[in-house]
Amino acid sequence: MKTCLLLSLLLACSGALDAAQSNLIRDENQKPGALDWQLTRVRTDKNNYRSPWVEGYCSKQSVLAGEPLDIMVSTDPPAKFKIEIFRTGYYGGRGARLMTTLGPLQGAAQPIPPIGEKRLRECRWKPSATLKIPADWVSGVYLGRLTTLPDAEDKPYWQSYVIFIVRDTRKADVLFQCSDNTWQAYNRWPINESLYTDPRGAHAREVASSFDRPYGRQAQYTGIVNDPLSVGSGEFLSFEQPLAYFLEQHGYDVTYCCNCDCLDASQITRCKTFISVGHDEYWDVRQYDAAKAAIEAGVNFLWLSGNSVFGVTPFSPSAAGRPNRIITRTGHFGGFTDEDMAKAEKIMTKEWRRIGPDESLIIGARTIIPFNGGGDWICTKPNHWIFAGTGMKKGDAIPGLVGWEHHGAPAKIPGLEVVAEGTVWAGGETPAHWTATIFPGPKKNFVFNAASIFWVQALSMPPGHTLPWSHWSRPHGPDPRVQKIMHNLLKRGISTKQ
Repeated sequence: MKTCLLLSLLLACSGALDAAQSNLIRDENQKPGALDWQLTRVRTDKNNYRSPWVEGYCSKQSVLAGEPLDIMVSTDPPAKFKIEIFRTGYYGGRGARLMTTLGPLQGAAQPIPPIGEKRLRECRWKPSATLKIPADWVSGVYLGRLTTLPDAEDKPYWQSYVIFIVRDTRKADVLFQCSDNTWQAYNRWPINESLYTDPRGAHAREVASSFDRPYGRQAQYTGIVNDPLSVGSGEFLSFEQPLAYFLEQHGYDVTYCCNCDCLDASQITRCKTFISVGHDEYWDVRQYDAAKAAIEAGVNFLWLSGNSVFGVTPFSPSAAGRPNRIITRTGHFGGFTDEDMAKAEKIMTKEWRRIGPDESLIIGARTIIPFNGGGDWICTKPNHWIFAGTGMKKGDAIPGLVGWEHHGAPAKIPGLEVVAEGTVWAGGETPAHWTATIFPGPKKNFVFNAASIFWVQALSMPPGHTLPWSHWSRPHGPDPRVQKIMHNLLKRGISTKQ
């Protein structure tokens, strides 16, 4: 009798704990949002890559509650500054909540590192502040707003961001993986050092990029998004925040992580549904292996992204020994055909090579040539359950939703279905065929591929958000049909994981 009573009490406590955990996001978003969290005064240098007046970076891509995080800041000329830490979310439509303020702090100009082997720019700046993440900070994407504090009223202040992710280890319905490897791959800080600026060509091998440097303005995307108010935040505000805003607005039980957190399948299998978002181009092969194992274990996957799992970039430690702080492009995943390779070498570089597995086997389709383009997202299978309640008919289109990179060439996977497809035009004129797909996993789970970097632009419009455009095409912002498709996918994804 006592044993049964004890077991009943334990089960009751466990159920209460599970309920409390699943309400974390709802409860968090009941707290007051900030009226002022965006950048107001932004200044970039003559190359438009960085903001030397105030800029910084964090010592880790993601951090657990209770762990310390160093924040490195440079101010040139030297100036006092403060750091306001915001958690991004919904918060009644305000988009972020102020968590704490650090400072005033005395800033100084920190050195620009020389170009090292593999064109690596790796800062070794002194920490300006150390933040121990409080135990009650909920997993999410956090922005640190750096603001200089002028010593006279007639002098202006300047601002930029640092960005980091607070992760946890709990079970959750949805795992939101930020695509921060790709943020870093396209980061040109300080002068012109991204994975794309090697003299040998845009896809040269053995080119490295370090997380130990600020995110400058993502100047590689001039013409895709013109958003100087995102300086220091990588690609999150431009290509990922609309999804986080949408998920938290509707109270989904979501937890957050970065690319390197998914080297181990156990970080994915603790959740029912995994989401890749935005521009998720660069992966370590260990991430592929972890994703494949998670699909086999019954996790649902939503690829709300384009050009995904394309470049092979193994992680390596920093000069100081911190793990996973450098990515090095060693080649490309193996989905390309020989014909693709011939086309690629004509338009890109002879450095091109296929290594690693076929990415389409975990995505359902893959990057195709031409790489870029824009077009409408067109329904081809309206009776599929993802379209329930949308009112969409065959041939109905979501204008401009496909771009600026996309997926096509569906994989030969049993049960795979093409639910939407159509044409994009690279350069506004050269056609390519994209395909959105869904295929069944081994345990009644599923893998959905939206086939567009721009997918989340149709989910929400957070404060300050600007819509991108590419190749003479652009998404139109929130669309109730895409929102309903997302709810259908999430509802099925939350209920089907074994």
